[in-house]
Amino acid sequence: MRAVLCKEFGPPESLVVEEVDAPTPGPGQALIDVAAAGVNFPDVLIIQNKYQFKPPLPFTPGGEISGTVKQVGDGVTSLRVGDRILASTGIGAFAEQVAISADSAIAIPDAMDFVTASAFLFTYGTSHYALKDRGHLEAGENLLVLGAAGGVGLAAVDLGKVMGARVIAAASSDEKLEVCKQHGADELINYTNEDLKQRTKDLTAGKGADVVYDPVGGDYAEAALRATNWQGRFLVIGFTAGIPRPPLNLVLLKGCDIVGVFWGAFVARYPERHLANVSELMGWYEAGVLKPHVSGTYSLDDVADALNEVGNRKVKGKVVITPRS
Repeated sequence: MRAVLCKEFGPPESLVVEEVDAPTPGPGQALIDVAAAGVNFPDVLIIQNKYQFKPPLPFTPGGEISGTVKQVGDGVTSLRVGDRILASTGIGAFAEQVAISADSAIAIPDAMDFVTASAFLFTYGTSHYALKDRGHLEAGENLLVLGAAGGVGLAAVDLGKVMGARVIAAASSDEKLEVCKQHGADELINYTNEDLKQRTKDLTAGKGADVVYDPVGGDYAEAALRATNWQGRFLVIGFTAGIPRPPLNLVLLKGCDIVGVFWGAFVARYPERHLANVSELMGWYEAGVLKPHVSGTYSLDDVADALNEVGNRKVKGKVVITPRS
């Protein structure tokens, strides 16, 4: 089979595509024919040795797949050959086949195609956990989403609307904001030419956002924290613009919470709660109220281009690798 390999840490251009032996599923595992693999920002970091998880070299990057069960290992009763599934893999997704823990597989609804399925779990799982379990978002509250046109950001816009919030989408271009508007954002902020703090205050009658969803960090984090309402919740999702160091006196003065969101750890620690969340998400998808946005698909040979698009924050929604294209 063909697979992308990271043989040395470096930029996306350092990756190679080679013929390798197909994996054999061990006890409790299943072999998946990969139909599509979602590309996420951690994939950009992990190949450069900048992520908290450091796999030994060589490895195949990619943490999210959809596909069909090809073979099951000993002891697997939850899956059958031919089942359509999606799964979070950590690594290994950018290949024609991958062996996964059978327990990590989630059935794909009949209405969901493989490309959409590969772009669903990471972004909507993260954002749902953030807004529901960590941010306790309530109907009628003001939700400010930074990086709102990116994968997790656009999912947060979708979910904020489903949960009844007034969604303020903030992004770096009018083109990105147009996508947010199409996904139901109530208000838009272009933080390259507008003052993020002041504009948020203006849009909330001076109060600020009740919940801030921040996958960006950098200089935008402090501005958004200053735009947080009294007893608001500031959700730390990621750091595409760098790790910020906001003054903690702001937390005291606003009586607000800065809340860490580590979805992967939540999934590992509370699998039953995770599956309940996934069930709710799938129900919303089948009801037609969630609209995953895939802006491009790439072959294995073009994986560097896909990773650079994500790393340079040019992607609207998600991009996906289709290994057999």
